[in-house]
Amino acid sequence: MKSSSSPIRFLKRAADLYPDQTAIVCGEERFTYKEYFERANRLGNALLNLGIQRKDRVAFLGYNCHCLLEAYYGVVQIGAVLMPMNIRLGSEDFLFMLNHAEAKAIIVQNDFLPLIDNIRDRLETVEIFVSAAPNKVDGYLDYEDVLQDASPEYYIDAEMQENDVAEIFYTSGTTGKPKGVMLSHRNLFANALNFIISLELKSTDVLIHTIPLFHVNGWGTPHSITYLGGTHVIIPKFEPELFFQLVEKEKVTISCMVPTMVTSLINASQISNFDLSSLKKMVVGGAASHPSLLEQVEEKMPGCTYIGSYGQTEATPVITNSTLKTHLLDRDPAERHLWQVKAGLPMPGLELRVVDENGNEILHNGEDTGEVIVRGETVMLGYWRDPEATAAAIRDGWLHTGDVATVDSEGYIKIVDRKKDIIISGGENISSIEVETAIYAHPSVLEAAVVGYPDDQWGEIVKAFVVLKPGASPVPADELFAFCRERIARFKVPRIVEYIGALPKSGTGKIMKQVLKQRG
Repeated sequence: MKSSSSPIRFLKRAADLYPDQTAIVCGEERFTYKEYFERANRLGNALLNLGIQRKDRVAFLGYNCHCLLEAYYGVVQIGAVLMPMNIRLGSEDFLFMLNHAEAKAIIVQNDFLPLIDNIRDRLETVEIFVSAAPNKVDGYLDYEDVLQDASPEYYIDAEMQENDVAEIFYTSGTTGKPKGVMLSHRNLFANALNFIISLELKSTDVLIHTIPLFHVNGWGTPHSITYLGGTHVIIPKFEPELFFQLVEKEKVTISCMVPTMVTSLINASQISNFDLSSLKKMVVGGAASHPSLLEQVEEKMPGCTYIGSYGQTEATPVITNSTLKTHLLDRDPAERHLWQVKAGLPMPGLELRVVDENGNEILHNGEDTGEVIVRGETVMLGYWRDPEATAAAIRDGWLHTGDVATVDSEGYIKIVDRKKDIIISGGENISSIEVETAIYAHPSVLEAAVVGYPDDQWGEIVKAFVVLKPGASPVPADELFAFCRERIARFKVPRIVEYIGALPKSGTGKIMKQVLKQRG
């Protein structure tokens, strides 16, 4: 490769420096960095033998597993483009993405073979089908056989450039067809270094992959942890008890989660049965955090630091982390928590502004709101085969995130809402996140989501969907509304509450508000 600004050399570095260090723990399987390196090399060489060429797209469909970690290096180092797909989608979604990306090969885990078989005769460009199932499957090459027959020698495409596409991730497409976010080698390289620097990671760190690896490479952890020679602990499907078991057994030091995962952990009855003292950092992003959630983490997981985070696929994805400035560390817990749950401070190498509708930067007073825009090394190349959407998202070099935020006097940003989720009632803008924070403070509430509900008089009114904690009695609506009035302005208080068994969530654990809006 003609530049070193790529993560593809990270695995070789780890294999050279930490050959016998445990690299991956995946179920009953354990691989050292020497073994991880050789398996990734075998995958790359096998794909070359099968006819994969530079810039060809190779899709992966499956849960978190060592095979996907191997693909993050084996596919990309030969100059091909890795395309992990969201396991929560359906056959027709996969059909669109595979055809739109003109994928040439796909690696599929057992549970998802029927979904690909349903569309196989309509796939226009896929020529190579590989099964990562435990048993051999008719019509598919076997993953382990493919690796066994290939060379373990390191091969890197010498013609690759740092601004070549390395990965494509399709967005969820809640408002239309999914868009393929193109991330370059340089994007991934910069994100990995940002992650390491901002979280002060070390070679002794052990990370548990709770975030799906199909979601912007698990926020960059396959690259950052590998670069350091740390240990990857795989959890295929997020389950609290399995999480607790692995943290205790493998002495996990860091995890990355969305708030719904954290909520399930702190409310799990088994939490007191395990030694979780090794867990020192919990990075929480993907949605706004709530102070009450942080309080419970500190109570039930003492010694674990809660770090708010914010990002977007189009920014590879991490934009900010709420690591605390030194003079904020000793503040009263209630005050300190307000900073920890914010989106935080910009990553190194990223410029961030919060601007009003005229493009002017807002005052850093923690009250004025504007849209977050960023530019720098981690901003995507654009959307695959969609120049119009690219031009709308990146203007004058700045990525317009669509997220509304405030900035305080310390420079910490706080996400107020997505532009599309702002509720406008009687001409007043209402942050759904602010209302949700008030509801979450109620001791009987497990989860909450707030959306705008059509109203003839006000245009929209606030409707809350609430999931109660196990064993909690339903909270009368008037009681919940009165509880909220003590915390937020009267016009922001929900007018309607609906108690439901579970909130709809995406494959990454985010609450799908579009589904709730359609429910009415």
